[in-house]
Amino acid sequence: MSDMPHASSILGGHAEGPIIASAEPLSFWGGVSPETGCIIDVHHPLHGVCLTGGILMMPSSRGSCTGSGVLLDLILTGRAPAALVFSEAEDVLTLGALIAAEMFGKPLPVLRLAPESFAALSRAKTARITATSIEAGGVTLPIMPPRLATLDLNSTDRAMLDGEQGEAIQQAMRIICAMAAQQGANRLVDVTQGHIDGCIYASPANLVFAERMADMGAKVCVPTTMNAISVDHANWRTQGVPSAFGDPAAKLADAYVRMGCRPTFTCSPYLLASAPQAGEAIAWAESNAVIFANTVLGARTPKHPDFLDLCIALTGRAPLSGVYLTENRRAQSIIDVELPNHVDDAFWPLVGYLAGHAAPDRIPLLRGLASACPTADDLKALCAAFGTTSAAPMLHIEGVTPEAEGAAIDGAERKTITRADMAGAWKRLNAGPEQVELVAIGSPHASLTECRALAAALAGRHRHADVAVIVTAGHQVIAGARADGTLEALEKGGVRVVPDLCWCSISEPVFPTRTRTLITNSGKYAHYGPGLSNRAVRFGNLADCVEAAVSGRVPVRLPGWLAS
Repeated sequence: MSDMPHASSILGGHAEGPIIASAEPLSFWGGVSPETGCIIDVHHPLHGVCLTGGILMMPSSRGSCTGSGVLLDLILTGRAPAALVFSEAEDVLTLGALIAAEMFGKPLPVLRLAPESFAALSRAKTARITATSIEAGGVTLPIMPPRLATLDLNSTDRAMLDGEQGEAIQQAMRIICAMAAQQGANRLVDVTQGHIDGCIYASPANLVFAERMADMGAKVCVPTTMNAISVDHANWRTQGVPSAFGDPAAKLADAYVRMGCRPTFTCSPYLLASAPQAGEAIAWAESNAVIFANTVLGARTPKHPDFLDLCIALTGRAPLSGVYLTENRRAQSIIDVELPNHVDDAFWPLVGYLAGHAAPDRIPLLRGLASACPTADDLKALCAAFGTTSAAPMLHIEGVTPEAEGAAIDGAERKTITRADMAGAWKRLNAGPEQVELVAIGSPHASLTECRALAAALAGRHRHADVAVIVTAGHQVIAGARADGTLEALEKGGVRVVPDLCWCSISEPVFPTRTRTLITNSGKYAHYGPGLSNRAVRFGNLADCVEAAVSGRVPVRLPGWLAS
């Protein structure tokens, strides 16, 4: 049977509905509205399509780890797809569906098809899924039961699974073991630290899950940092944030703090003193953080979905799969990048964005960049943009990143990123008008060197009265900026520095309501911003952002290193 065309059941259930098929992966967070079930990613070919009740077929997911929370909320509110059908391995949405079944008794079928079967069924109009088959377009494929992996659990693992450490730990271990089975892991691995992404109030489901675990007495057993949250925790009331949003968003953060997580509230945990070392096995969520940790620091962590991040932090154990394993950290794609002369800071997120498109489902090795000597901030911007367009948890850069030498497998596919590709991507990310009302810096959270660069660029210049300039940063960076005078310089220049939030979780009125067009130097926010803010978005370098801040407009043009 296994050699014949079939579907593999990842999570069981029954479903029937119209097929919604895409050859391009989708991030549910930032790409799908929890309120409507419609695709809001303006760069996705299915933009505007409602997923509710459909059989969603796509190769895999991509982007944010928070997609699991969005899917869980859609399931709990009746707005979810009727089933998910993938052609490749997928963890983020699968975990959301697993939580819905495990903790809330609401199953949603998840299947995996071989590429040929996937292509054939995706052309059909409707599909019907039962416990034993999937029928679409006159084709019926048998469904193989979920993989039953034999996990080699140690005595402590078994004690947790048997409930000897309490209900919360038992639930966490059940979820970990279920994910280990679908990932093909045969045992678990110790982790030294965690980073929680599920503290963003992406939907009410995030709060329901966290409070349920906290009420069961859950406590993390390894040092665990927290991602940016959805409000400025200390100031949201005075900022005019409605209590209907502010209260649950703050309660979500508080629930994780009750469970022992550190209230770091930053999406750049690699900037903290607790950043991991090369070879260290950690359990991080948040796509940009995961990619930076693997790529630049040489630490080891898969892109753990929201909810699984907490389960691992509670137990200190993770499925030994993915890029925890050395053999899975090699590059399956080699991408030669045409390096223009005199590139600036906008080059790096643009290349990351294009590299993700070129390697949406595999780890690439980028070549041709070493002579440009990227800084840590350049790599931070590249990794974040790569994570918006690729599902891969890392990449390599020849001559730059620590594991790049000999990283490519024999027979790796070969691709190129040309100047023409860069010009096309630049134009796609610059669909907005010249006039700008908001400058958005800090996606991911700004580093101290980025804050200093902005302060220096604004020195002696006056911010335009109709333009807001907002920087989001972690508390540790803000403290450093306060200590060396950078914060004072920024505030004198009319810049508002906001903690706890990041641009991908900011909302009105902290996000200025009168904004029609914003500009950002973040490839990540340039991609997600139109769907999340419902505004026009421009992308540029730091100099463009400063020009917008002082003049209120930036010409729509190619950068000098592409125009020449």
